Amino acid sequence: MYDAIIVGAGPAGAATAYHLAQRGHSVLMLEKEALPRYKPCSGAVSPSVAQFFDFDFTPVIDRPMRRVRYTYKLDDPVEAELETADPIWMVQRDRFDHFLVQQAQGQGAQLKDQTPVLGIENRGDYWQVSTANETLEAAYLVAADGATGPMAHWLGFPDLPRRTASILEVPAPVGDDCAINFEFGLVKQGCAWNFPKAQGYSIGVVTFLGKAPADHSKVLTQYSQSFGVSPDQGTVYSHPLKLWDGNHPLHTHRAVLVGEAAAIVDPLSAEGIRPGMISGVRAAEAIHAALEGDPEALANYTATMHSTWGEDMPWAKRIAGLFFRVPGIGYRVGIKRPTATQRLGQLLAGELRYADIAGRVMKRMSGGFLSG
Repeated sequence: MYDAIIVGAGPAGAATAYHLAQRGHSVLMLEKEALPRYKPCSGAVSPSVAQFFDFDFTPVIDRPMRRVRYTYKLDDPVEAELETADPIWMVQRDRFDHFLVQQAQGQGAQLKDQTPVLGIENRGDYWQVSTANETLEAAYLVAADGATGPMAHWLGFPDLPRRTASILEVPAPVGDDCAINFEFGLVKQGCAWNFPKAQGYSIGVVTFLGKAPADHSKVLTQYSQSFGVSPDQGTVYSHPLKLWDGNHPLHTHRAVLVGEAAAIVDPLSAEGIRPGMISGVRAAEAIHAALEGDPEALANYTATMHSTWGEDMPWAKRIAGLFFRVPGIGYRVGIKRPTATQRLGQLLAGELRYADIAGRVMKRMSGGFLSG
C-alpha cells in the first residue's frame, strides 16, 4: 500500500509527489498519457515557483522574457519591461512537466504512465484505485487530472463550468526583440495573446465572460497574421479551463484536489501553473501531517488555499467583470498607465494581491465610464 496515489502527472501532481517523496513517503503517480506529452498551454511560468523547490529549473526554461507588448484591436501598442527580480519563464509543457516528474522520481516517487484510472473506491481507511491491469491501494488520494479528468466527480465534488481556450502552436523564427504579447478588443469579453518560445509562437484566445463563440478561428487568423504567421502553418488545440468561481472544499475523506482539477486557475489572467504547483506543495504538507496523525490536516489544506489564494480571487473576478465588458476603457485607463506592467509582474510573482489594487482599478474604470 502506498502512502499516496496521485492521479495526473502535470505540474500540480508532480509538485505534490515531489514534496511527499522528499518527506520519505511512498508515492505513486498515475498518468494516462505517455510521458513526455504535449499539453495545450501557452506556457508562461512565474519564477516565484522556484522558492518552493530545491532544484534548478534552468534546463527547461525555453526563453526568459521581460518585454511585454499590449495592443487594442491590433492598434495603439504599448511596450514595457517587467521589473521583477527574474524574467517570466516561457516553457514547453511537455519538457517542463516531464522535468518535474523526473525530479519527483529522483526523490523516490514512482510513475506509471500510459495508465488511465478506471475507477476508485473508498475502503474506509484507504482507497482502491483501479487500472486496466491492476488494483492499487493508498492511504491518501490526490486528484491532479486537470479540468476534464473524472476524479473530482468520482470523489463527489460538484461539476464546475469550463471555458475553452484555443491555442495555436506555430514553429517560426523568433527574433531576440520579441515580447510577451496581449491583445484586447479583438476578442469580445476576452483576450488574445502570443507567447514566444525559442523556436516558435504559442498564440491563444479565450473569452472570460458571457457565451463563448463556437470557435476562435477568425480571431486566431487575424491575430496570428499580425505576427506574419497563420494557423495553416501550425496546429490549433483546444484547452479547457476550469476557472476559479468561488471557494469550495478541496478535500474529502482521505483525498484532496489540486491544480486545475480543483479550479485553481486565475479568473482574470487564466494563470494556472504557478497556483497549481503551490496547491500541490500545500497538499503534500497536509497529507504529510495527516500521515503523522493530524485529523484536521486535510481540512487545513482547504482553509490554507482559501486564505492564501482563494480569498484574493473575488477581486480578480470583479476586475475581470469590469475590464472585459468594456476593454476599451480598461485599456485606456489601466493598461496604458506606466505602472500597469510593474503591477502585472508583482501579481505573477506573488508580491502583490488583487485586493491591493482592486479599489484603484475599479475607481479608474468608473472614472473612465464618466469621461468616456
